[in-house]
Amino acid sequence: MQEVKELDQLIEKTHTLKKEIAKVIVGQEEIINQVLISIFSKGHCLLVGVPGLAKTLLVNTIASALGLTYSRIQFTPDLMPSDIVGSEILDENRKFKFIKGAVFSNIVLADEINRTPPKTQAALLEAMQEHNVTISGNSYQLDEPFFVLATQNPIEQEGTYPLPEAQLDRFMFMLWLNYPSFEEEINILKGTTTEKQATINTIFSKEEIIRLQELIKKIPVSDSLYEYVVTLVQKTRVLSSSCSALAKKYLLWGAGPRASQYLIIGAKCHAALKGKYSPDKEDVNAVAVAVLRHRIVLNYSAQAENYDAEKIILELINN
Repeated sequence: MQEVKELDQLIEKTHTLKKEIAKVIVGQEEIINQVLISIFSKGHCLLVGVPGLAKTLLVNTIASALGLTYSRIQFTPDLMPSDIVGSEILDENRKFKFIKGAVFSNIVLADEINRTPPKTQAALLEAMQEHNVTISGNSYQLDEPFFVLATQNPIEQEGTYPLPEAQLDRFMFMLWLNYPSFEEEINILKGTTTEKQATINTIFSKEEIIRLQELIKKIPVSDSLYEYVVTLVQKTRVLSSSCSALAKKYLLWGAGPRASQYLIIGAKCHAALKGKYSPDKEDVNAVAVAVLRHRIVLNYSAQAENYDAEKIILELINN
């Protein structure tokens, strides 16, 4: 079948892609894999990590290897929506002319998204959902493929505007970036404190990425896996009759239908990257923590007993 052959060829290129990224990014294989799953699934990522863990370098490197345009927006309290989406100005002929903002790129890094007021956050989130922006009644389509990687610092919370749950739900994944291991940090030092500079080759074209996104959607899923996903998500819903005892004890609120959608499309992409033509429970479980951790709200009992979102999700999967 032509589509299967085409999918195999594109997936094979992702192995070369990862080797190119590894020229610059030391370690973080799981984070890179999850970011690629998000891109190929037409989703967005929220990346949580302390400063200095190469979040910006990671995004820049992936954009270069994928042959995509890249822009970085530093979110600050005085950032305006027009700084993101663009604005209209009067040109020399006294006619309004639209000047595109930073959001008109294939990959947008929204650095410290929680440092800007809700009105500005909403301007980016609308673009993420609709893939277009509207200025003075005129609609402007964003370039495809379009992907947003937003970052948050988990330590500094003073003077921030945390994203509400409804806006967090727009992100396919929330990924936690950890410190490198001892050996990885040694390799980082060797690679960044010498005159050596890695050259990143472009592995994909825009058209190939869009085609891969289309092929991922066509991957078949069994009815039993649909049922497994819905059962897992309903376990988190406190008001549902299917809610687990663990969720009733530790959660205020559970995940919505968008979680189920992202679990399925994420499992499809995870399976494809593993060389499988149909996802199974293993593929769902591989993306479950990243999909669900920002879609469940913990209560005081969970905090008092040191139950975090990841621990609760893993217990729901295993029980």
